Amino acid sequence: MRPVIMEGLVIAMTRVTKYTQGARFLCINDDCPCSSGFHHIRIHAPGATESATVRNDFSCMICSSPLKEDVKFRVLGDKQLVELIDVKALNVLSAHQQNALRYQSVTLFLRDELCNSMRIGQLYRVLGIPAHVHQWPNITWSVEANSIQPWEPEYPHKIGANFQELLKATAGSPWRFSAILAHSFGLGISPPGLYNTLKLCLLLSLVQTRADTKNTFHSLDLLVVTTDTLILDRLMTYSLSLACRGVRHQASGEMFASLSRDEHGAGTANIHAGSALLATGGICMLGDLSCYKKDKLDAIQSALESRTASVFIPGKKYGEDADQQLSFPVQCNFWALTYSTDGSRRSGKADCAVQGTAEMGPVPVQMADAFGLVIQCRNNAGEQALLAQTVHTLKQAVQPGNPLYPSCVELSSQDYQELVAHAQNLQVELSPEAKKIIHGYYMANRRVRSQRQGVKMSVASVKLLISLAEAHCKLCLRTQVQEEDAVIAVLLCENSVTLKHGASALIIPPDAVFPCDLGDVDGLHRRDTTLDDLHQNILRFIYAYAPGADMYITEE
Repeated sequence: MRPVIMEGLVIAMTRVTKYTQGARFLCINDDCPCSSGFHHIRIHAPGATESATVRNDFSCMICSSPLKEDVKFRVLGDKQLVELIDVKALNVLSAHQQNALRYQSVTLFLRDELCNSMRIGQLYRVLGIPAHVHQWPNITWSVEANSIQPWEPEYPHKIGANFQELLKATAGSPWRFSAILAHSFGLGISPPGLYNTLKLCLLLSLVQTRADTKNTFHSLDLLVVTTDTLILDRLMTYSLSLACRGVRHQASGEMFASLSRDEHGAGTANIHAGSALLATGGICMLGDLSCYKKDKLDAIQSALESRTASVFIPGKKYGEDADQQLSFPVQCNFWALTYSTDGSRRSGKADCAVQGTAEMGPVPVQMADAFGLVIQCRNNAGEQALLAQTVHTLKQAVQPGNPLYPSCVELSSQDYQELVAHAQNLQVELSPEAKKIIHGYYMANRRVRSQRQGVKMSVASVKLLISLAEAHCKLCLRTQVQEEDAVIAVLLCENSVTLKHGASALIIPPDAVFPCDLGDVDGLHRRDTTLDDLHQNILRFIYAYAPGADMYITEE
């Protein structure tokens, strides 16, 4: 048959097993010349099955007597089975609009040097030879792989005219472009001005889903604490539709990997990808964590901390001599919600408002630390925010299709999708000024919190700061991380740590990144002024508490 070429996503694979590359057969008739020597040699051909090489019904070409294999001369090779499917099949597991198409996976046979050349959750282009195996009453169609190459689908890498004009109009401020993006984001879900910090963080997480030039994945996971999970779940679901690869996980489904017996005669374990592995290089949305049992929460926490997922394969069940445990890298960003009550924390702290911490429902502090970035969506406006959301919903019902907010910058979902696809492919580097801010804040924060609160700030905090700064730089369509990007990272990180462990010597408002309303140009100017003041506060904090800060930060 003619070779075929296909592109797709690896959703399952087996362990490496053995197959017969070649075998020698001897005639059972001693008087036949074929009873010795190498007259009957069978070699595996591409697309052929194991039974085509070795079975017990071959007959001699000279005397037609049965042939018997000389096992001493059997040559074995490595074999691995992989399931490949069209990447668009993930739309069924994400928030994209559903369609009537049905996607079917294809089984690939990898042999010898091609074994272990594919990873679960990755995209590949495969050239191979198709093979039909007829086992009554079924016919199996598979492909014998001959060439395997990593593959990435082509996404639009140009931003729309609306963003280009906005970028020119906000060139005078390093903070305004991302602020307007967040302010105008998700207007079909919530009115402008509500949840701006969350909207900004969702955009930052969307653009921070690709590995850098050193193949290092900088994760940016989000844990949202709220009293209204419905609206925020809709907002996160909408954001998931903008990701190049997004998977919404169901609490009853498999998060990392599951096992089944191979159906192609190998008898070994077939490892199926769960939601986190399918979302490699994208977003895995967990939803409300109160729907998960404790063992699932523990598994999620372990994966967040180690960025790996393990699967145990019992050898006795799958025809092996020994048990085996395999590990897979987890390279996706996790989004989760947790319900917050107005009561005091379970640990006995009576006044969360004074301490600065937030009630996180069923989520322990250790798991919140594993997520890294924690965001509390509080309605400071109280009844006014509830009224704004109600009016927004009524407008959508009464005037469907009409612009709800003519005064806001009109940016469509397609515009945001093109922006995310373009921004996440930017390769950025840290400037010396940004490095000083990140390093100084980490050292000062570690000293203050360890001495006064007994909280140990791990190295993961530095990774989170770098990831936030790089993401803000990408979102602003720059290639060098500036000092202002590091300031946004510090403010988001400090708010997150405060929600988990309480306030420190660095006093900042609860919504430090969006301290005022952005309804007009004056609002943007007030925000710039406030962020400049907070920038100075961060420098004073570093100068006062970071060891050796006076070497790179002047007192003035």
